[in-house]
Amino acid sequence: MGMLRIMSRRGDDRIHWDSTQLATGDPAAVAAVQEAERIFREQREQGATAFILEKGHAPTYISTFDPTAEQVVIIPRLVGG
Repeated sequence: MGMLRIMSRRGDDRIHWDSTQLATGDPAAVAAVQEAERIFREQREQGATAFILEKGHAPTYISTFDPTAEQVVIIPRLVGG
């Protein structure tokens, strides 16, 4: 199972997809990954930082979306004031 988590003021929004179904071309899994890629690209263009989180490993910074990752977390640029 893959997941994209987008941190926000509301907590976090999540998009899930089944990696096994994605590999077989399941339309729902493909659509979920396409939406996750769109959000990832949009957030990165706005200055967000992205990491892959996997149990037992340190977070890994990424600049391109990885649909095989267990969990991708996007942290928007912080604005102070």
